[in-house]
Amino acid sequence: MTLQRQLYLAAYDIGSDRKRAAALDLLRGYATGGQKSVHEVWLTPAEKCAVLADMPHLLDTDDRFALMRLDPRARTLGGCRTWESPAANRPQRSISHRLLGP
Repeated sequence: MTLQRQLYLAAYDIGSDRKRAAALDLLRGYATGGQKSVHEVWLTPAEKCAVLADMPHLLDTDDRFALMRLDPRARTLGGCRTWESPAANRPQRSISHRLLGP
């Protein structure tokens, strides 16, 4: 049985340099690309649970973390991700799985 990986966008806003570096280390093993504090990551359901369980330990009260599922059919144009909709009038949909913080 093979585990299916899903494409997510992980983004964080962490004030502490040490904790920000730890968040980068947590996500780096899953990342295919990113800039500063926003990364594309491929996660199995178990890896997603692990990230969502571990990240809160790196966050202070004012810090934020978001993990949003992306459509893997999307293509990148000059660093901008677009969605190829089969129906021209169908709106782009993004699913936010979890937003940590107050």
